[in-house]
This record gives sequence, C-alpha cells and structure tokens, in this order.
Amino acid sequence: MTTPFLAALAAMAVLGGLVLLVAGLRRAAPRAAPTGTVMISGRMQRLVTRPGRFSPRTRMLLLAGVVAGLVVWLVSGWLVAVLILPVAFAGLPVLLGAPRGVTSIARLEAMEEWTRGLAGVLTVGVGLEQAIIATLRSTPDAIRPEVATLVARLRARWMTGAALRAFADDLDDATGDLIAASLLLGAERRGAGLASVLEGLAQTVAEDVRIRRAIEADRAKPRTTARWITYITIGALVLFALNGTYIKPYGTVVGQLVLLLLLAAYVAALAWMRSLAQGAKLPRFIGAQAASNAGQL
Repeated sequence: MTTPFLAALAAMAVLGGLVLLVAGLRRAAPRAAPTGTVMISGRMQRLVTRPGRFSPRTRMLLLAGVVAGLVVWLVSGWLVAVLILPVAFAGLPVLLGAPRGVTSIARLEAMEEWTRGLAGVLTVGVGLEQAIIATLRSTPDAIRPEVATLVARLRARWMTGAALRAFADDLDDATGDLIAASLLLGAERRGAGLASVLEGLAQTVAEDVRIRRAIEADRAKPRTTARWITYITIGALVLFALNGTYIKPYGTVVGQLVLLLLLAAYVAALAWMRSLAQGAKLPRFIGAQAASNAGQL
C-alpha cells in the first residue's frame, strides 16, 4: 500500500522541483526602479536599473545540477539526487566563496585613490565641480560607475550638494559618506583647505584598508579549512558511491531522508560560519537610508 503513495509523492516532488527550476530560470520581469534623466555629452540618456532574480552563472549551475541529478536518479534510483545536486551546484560556490568584505576592501582602495587624485587636482586651483569632472578618466574601475553618474549629474546642472548626497547613496558605504561630507563642506565654504582635508582623509582610508586586510586574512583561514573539508567530503562520497554495500542503506526512503537531514545540517553549518565571517556593516550618516534610520529612532 505504501508503494503507490511513495511513487506519487516522488512524482510530485520531481514535478515541483522542475516547476521551481523553470520559474527560477525565467527572466524576472523588470520591477519599477527609480529612473533619472541626465545630460551626457549633450544627449539625454535614461538611467534605468533592472535587477534580475538569478545571475547567468547561477542559472547555468542550477541547470547543470538538475541534469546531473536526473542522470543520477535514472542510473541509481536515488530520487533525492534531483534535490541535492542543484542545491549543491548553485549553493556551494556561494557558501565557500569570498565574502562581501573582500569586495568592500577593493572599493575602499578605489575611494582612497580617487580622493587622493581629487586632492591633487584641487591643488592646481580649479573649482570643485571641475576637479571632480577631471578625475573621471583616472577613476578606479571599482567606483567608476558611481563617479561617472556624479559627473553626469554635475554636467546636467544639478545642485552640487544634491549631486554629492546622491553620490553618497550610490556608494552606499560609511567611508563614502565621509568623502561626500568633506566635499559637501568644501562646496558650501569654498575654502582653500579642501585639498589638505582630502589628503588627510585619503590617509585615513588607507589605514582602514590596511586594518581590514589584516582582519580578512584572519577570516580566510577557517574559510579555507572549510573549503578543503568540503572538497574532501565530496571526494569521499564519490568514492563511497562506487561501493554498493556502503551506500545500500541510503537507497531506501528512510535512508534518503536521513541523508537529506545530514546534508542539511552540513549546509547550515557552512551558512553559520559564513554569517560569522561577514561582519556588521558600518552605519551610514548621509542619504536616504540614514534619514530613514533616524526617523525610526
């Protein structure tokens, strides 16, 4: 009596997984996003952000995982492979990859380099707006889109203060708020000391980068250990799969449920370790997010 029920349950699980896969692989409809019209080289261009649900790389990994899971299911009869392998293919690179902190360090270095270059241009005696526009060619790639948007807004005759506040929102970083705040003060007072202020700020950011690199180096050690343990575990599972006697208990329905619980516990441990290594993001004090946080207090 249980065999038809289990067969129906298995069919429902497979169909549900395929439906979820198709829904995930489909391009998400573009959501309403704030659009702004700016003047770039005399032409009107519309800046529109259209976020997608999954990246192309994630879609390819999901598809490869589903194909591998179906092959394993057809060869060995393990239905659980249709659920495990897509999650493993798409999820393990995220859990074992470099966290957000590595990217933020690269952006901090770019902010430090751009700030130092802006200070050098200001020493020539040009105005703040002209100096920002002049630094666009030498802006590091990590923050080039944000600086390009700032330059476009200034060329579109935005108020300097409004453009700098929008620039802080684009950077979305506490250090970016410091840079934008210094530029805001310089735009209001128009004094001769802005270049020296930016030079000191660049040195402060460089010291922050050095400290964060040391922290990330310490965090990378347990992450590397977890990565190698995962590789060894996967290799051992592949070798054990070649031994029919060892994996025979997992061929039953109860055995596959136990395997799912064990793998889920392992993935939860990896996710917990990654969350510990993320660190808290420093609070911002300029822009819409800072205003909303202040309104909630």
